[in-house]
Amino acid sequence: MTQLDSELIDWAVYSETRSSLGPDFVRILGYFREDGAQSIVKIEAGIRAKDATQIIMPAHKLKGESLQFGAIRLAGVAELIEMTARKCVEHQETPDEIIEQVVGLRPLFDETMPILEYESSPVVQRQPMGFGRRSSGLGNHVTNS
Repeated sequence: MTQLDSELIDWAVYSETRSSLGPDFVRILGYFREDGAQSIVKIEAGIRAKDATQIIMPAHKLKGESLQFGAIRLAGVAELIEMTARKCVEHQETPDEIIEQVVGLRPLFDETMPILEYESSPVVQRQPMGFGRRSSGLGNHVTNS
């Protein structure tokens, strides 16, 4: 696990979710990938339409699902987008002030998902540490020295 991984993922939350979901974890993580991508498409459409009301629910959903998997940075950006969009609705303003965060949302999602999926791989969990092998610092993944 790298420092960047720790900044993106709260591993205690991830482990708790993985433990509670058991064998369904990988399937539900796949749903998160699909739902998260759909939420981002809706958020981007809301920004293009300058319609804050279109942004609130998909940002809220992305925030909640991200928190369940420990994707803390993604959840934080989604929350900022959601709360700012709510403020824009209340003040009858366009959501222009969150354009930068919305633009960064997809790359952050694309950076976060492979880390979550890598750690959920049963192959990663089963690789033994043996003679002539050392940890690469990425979860339980090992490389030949």
